[in-house]
Amino acid sequence: MVSSSPTTVQKKPISWSNIFVGAALNLCEVTTLGQPFEVMKTTMAANRSMSLPGAIRHIFSRGGIKGYYQGLIPWGWIEGATKGAVLLPVSSEAEYRLRLLGAMPFLAGIGGGMAGGVAQAYLTMGFCTCMKTAEITRKKDIGPDGKPPKTTLQVFGEIYKNEGIKGINRGVNAVALRQCTNWGSRFGISRLAEQLIRKFTNKKEDDRLAAHEKILASVIGGGLSAWNQPIEVVRVEMQSRSPNPNKPKGLSVLGTLKYVYKEAGMKGLFRGVTPRVCLGIWQTVFMVCFGDYAKEYIADRSQKAKKL
Repeated sequence: MVSSSPTTVQKKPISWSNIFVGAALNLCEVTTLGQPFEVMKTTMAANRSMSLPGAIRHIFSRGGIKGYYQGLIPWGWIEGATKGAVLLPVSSEAEYRLRLLGAMPFLAGIGGGMAGGVAQAYLTMGFCTCMKTAEITRKKDIGPDGKPPKTTLQVFGEIYKNEGIKGINRGVNAVALRQCTNWGSRFGISRLAEQLIRKFTNKKEDDRLAAHEKILASVIGGGLSAWNQPIEVVRVEMQSRSPNPNKPKGLSVLGTLKYVYKEAGMKGLFRGVTPRVCLGIWQTVFMVCFGDYAKEYIADRSQKAKKL
């Protein structure tokens, strides 16, 4: 599909400011409600017989309010800063190139989001996502010998010693597939929602949407992007440190999908989708809506600076 609109496609400049803003937005997102939603959906995906109220009680029993921030420091912060820094410049460049080729905003948004998501997974997210999941799913009880549970850095060192780079990046292909479909959906559906809002409010393509309209579009994009929850369940299962003697070792993405389906059926593949919808909305409002405003602000400042 190509756009018949004569609107000139303007590129939002990529600069160190964009990279910094992406990192800052993602750090703010994960430090507020992002990590609690992450912990809830990961707990449910790893324990597929657990209900949402059960997961909330289980998480609270592992440290009270702090239990909802398991894995945030240092892994969540490292991941948030690096993946946010990658997403905005890569997705912006890919979206701009697709618009130049004549793609409509919806398709360009999908392409830009997919490119940004894949870049996130392979450049920055592999070991952080693996370690966050390990921190959320591993046992933290005092052992029979009376020794306290290992710290997160001790667990990291143990995995690296026993399994090397491959061990701390376990499930990275599933992460890439998740991020590709995540941000392709979030950007694409958000752009489509923006077009529909413009049509409903009789605004032209160049007209600026009101803040509440941008947020509404991001809420729609973030909520509907949870359709790929089976990929997320597979990712969690591949990275989980919960002991399970019945689980075959060395499963691929497809093998893990078959294992989860055989064990828990279609319902198991969508376990944790409710907190995932909330997480998707929260992330999309930050990275699509607030990200657009931040890029516009930086572009305006750059233009003013050139005129001086």
